[in-house]
Amino acid sequence: MSRTLVIGANGTVGSELVRVLRAAGHNVLKATSRPVTDPATEVLLNLVTQAGLDTALRDVGKVFMLSPPGYTNQHELLNPVVDTAKAQGVQKIVLMTAMGANADENAPMRKAEVHLENSGLAYNIIRPNWFMQNFNTFWIQGILEHGKIFLPVGAAKGSFIDARDISAVAARLLSTDEFNQRDFDLTGSVAMDHDAVAAILTKVTGQTITYQDIPEGDMRGALLQAGLPPAYAEFLLMILGFFKAGYAERTTEAVQTLLGRPPITLEQYAADYRNAWAKA
Repeated sequence: MSRTLVIGANGTVGSELVRVLRAAGHNVLKATSRPVTDPATEVLLNLVTQAGLDTALRDVGKVFMLSPPGYTNQHELLNPVVDTAKAQGVQKIVLMTAMGANADENAPMRKAEVHLENSGLAYNIIRPNWFMQNFNTFWIQGILEHGKIFLPVGAAKGSFIDARDISAVAARLLSTDEFNQRDFDLTGSVAMDHDAVAAILTKVTGQTITYQDIPEGDMRGALLQAGLPPAYAEFLLMILGFFKAGYAERTTEAVQTLLGRPPITLEQYAADYRNAWAKA
């Protein structure tokens, strides 16, 4: 069986994807920008410098890729992967961007999608909505310290998706050619606002968790204080603005179509991750 290269293998989606693929018997190679500890299962790849690109794609049949967080020039990081993959004889690429990436043909994420679409390679593009896992990672500090979800999105709703469903979809698409040359927007089955999310977290954890709408300027300050590059902070504020404008509310049947089951609910996610919000 040819090898499958997972770019972003240490992230929320990629780490679960590696686990799912290996459980199904796939020969998986993890791309990492960190020092390689196991050459049999890992390969050095730095998308920013392109270091290791030729070696990483050697003897690889399929590739899962996404752009690393913190960068706004996604096409400049990902297009060389597509070109090198084609030259090396890779059979298929599954690219993960984000829901709404195809709304602007000049957006860097969309440029990466178009480059793959025009490459002649077999491909799929998946565009997930906002991750449920953000509540136990990026937004967790406010929950643990103040019992609040702080975001500048008003009462807008989102059809949040569990990252485990994204990984399962990616594994399915890497395991079949049935859906080649298609793109899928991935969402949960229900759209809800952050008051509803807070109510579910409150019920599951037994702690009082509420949502507080905050000004965009406060969010900008928090992102910069957390050490994010200014350009990436502005990118996050832009997509949070899209959320506030209602663009994250749409639901699709993609998870049901590809996996043959409904998406994981936010209630199930909260139950599974309950310990993340437990106060020491």
